[in-house]
Order: sequence, then structure tokens, then C-alpha cells
Amino acid sequence: MRLTLGLLCLLCTPVLAAPPASVTVRSLDSVVLHPVREAPAQVVSLNLAKLSAEIAARIDRIPVEPGQRIARHAVVAELDCGDARLAAERAEAALASAQARLNLARQQLLRNSELAARNFISSDALDARKTEVDVVAADVKVSQAAANSARRDVGKCTVRSPFTAIVEARLAQVGEWANPGTPLVQVWDTSRLQLAVQLQAADAEALSDARFVSQGRESAVKLLRVSPALNPSARTREARFTFVGSPPAPGSHGVLRWRDPRAWLPADYLIRRGNALGTFIAVDGVARFVALPGAQEGRPALATALPRNARLVADGRLALQDGMKLTVH
Repeated sequence: MRLTLGLLCLLCTPVLAAPPASVTVRSLDSVVLHPVREAPAQVVSLNLAKLSAEIAARIDRIPVEPGQRIARHAVVAELDCGDARLAAERAEAALASAQARLNLARQQLLRNSELAARNFISSDALDARKTEVDVVAADVKVSQAAANSARRDVGKCTVRSPFTAIVEARLAQVGEWANPGTPLVQVWDTSRLQLAVQLQAADAEALSDARFVSQGRESAVKLLRVSPALNPSARTREARFTFVGSPPAPGSHGVLRWRDPRAWLPADYLIRRGNALGTFIAVDGVARFVALPGAQEGRPALATALPRNARLVADGRLALQDGMKLTVH
């Protein structure tokens, strides 16, 4: 009987609720990090060109030296132009001869047309004169094309840079014989310099306020594009930037440095509950566990899963469980 009464007393006694956990909270904005990231980068030219001879001739002069800056259309090589000029003179003479024959044929056609109008010659003879004019006119066009080609060959005796450039190397020597396609000078195009950067795939979408740093010098850059192709060995993607101001020399190596615009939660705020890593936030006096996808122990985690106005539990978070009442200090 006494045991039964004791059990009844225990059942009738109200259960005392656990006291709320005492914690401190901080705003998400005051905690998150925006780490500075780096990636290897190199200044590249869209054109590293080998300027070559277009005619067969002896090299008379190469007036540029390696490392020299040259303007667009600057002379980089001169070839012996004697044979080309003689060929041009022959072509001009052939053109003048063809034009003279055409003038004569037209005069003869005019006279024959007058005679045919008075029935002094047959229509067949008149047609023959017309055909002769057409044939000689075609010869004039052929001679004109040959003269134009010869003039172009004379112009090819002087090799010029097609862009503002830096001379990389002399590839031939004065006095050598050059054939069409013989490389003479190699130049960097400095009018179209870009920055090539190898980025981790995860960083390719988080570039902000980037700068190129090389030998203590910083250069502002602007993103042009990020390649969608992934390097199969390095697992990186190439990004190309253009320079906002004066660019460094082509071939310069350095790093691209930028501040990650994404919010990262410091590693010491991460707590494991079950199989998930996350953190606790205070919501209406209650602890709520928020799992952070992709989080790794000992490393900052992306805070994209947390509300922008989240109140992170700072002190007292280690003993919390989801749903516990909180007393915030």
C-alpha cells in the first residue's frame, strides 16, 4: 500500500523543466570572413608574331634589336629590291603596250563602223574588229593585274610591323638569302595584352575587385571571360582579364589577388550534430542548428545557408541541441 501511494505521489508531482541555456549571440555580418585569394597569372599577348619575308631576296638590313619597342608600321627588315623593281618595270611596259594596242583597235573599230554604215565592208569584217577590241581589252586587264602584282612585290621588299610591338628576337641575319616564309623578326603585340589566370573551378564565379601583382607592382584588371572548359590535369579553368591602365610587359609572371565576395563562417563556429557540420543560431529564444553543405572540419565554410540577419550563438554553443530554450546575454 505504501509503495502504491509513493508511486502515485511521483506521478502527480509536476516535472521540472530544464532551465534555458545561457548564451551570447553575434550578428552574422560581424563574424563572417571575406578571405583574400590568389591564383597564378601571366601577361600574354594575343599576337606573338614571326614577321617573315614574302619574296625571294637577299636581306639588306634589319634595323631593330631585341627588347626594342617599335611603333605600328615601323620597318623591321629591308630586302634587296633590284629584281622586284625590274619585274615591275617590265610589267608596266607590258601594260603600256597593251593599252596602246587597245587604243589602236578601238580607232580601227570606229573607222570600220563608219564604212559598214555605208556598206563598204561586210558585217563579218565589223564583227572581227569588235572581237579584236574585246581580246585586246582582256590583254590590258591581264597586264594591269601583272603590274599591280609587281608593285606589291616592290612593297614587300620592306617588312613592317603590323602593330605596336616589342621585338622579341631577330631570326635572320643581314646578307642571308630569304625565301617566301623565311622568319626575319619575332615581335610581341603590345596593343592587345591580356592577363591569363588559372583558377580553381569554385573560384571562377567569385571574382571581385581583382588586381594583378608582379614584382611589387599592382595593376588593376577587368574580367573579360572565364572559359567553361576545365583543364583535365590541373582541374582549373582559365580566366582572361584586360588591364585598366598601363599594362606590365608581356610575359610578366605574378598572381591575381582578389577579395572573395562570398561570406565564409570561421572554422571555430562549426559544430557537428549527427552527420552534419553546421552552426547554431538563435531564433525567438530557441537554438536552431543549421547545417552548412560542403563544410569541412577545421576550415571556414560558406555561409550561404544562413539567413542574412542570422544571430549566431557564440559563447555556450558547444552544449546546445536543436530546439533548446535560450537565455541571451
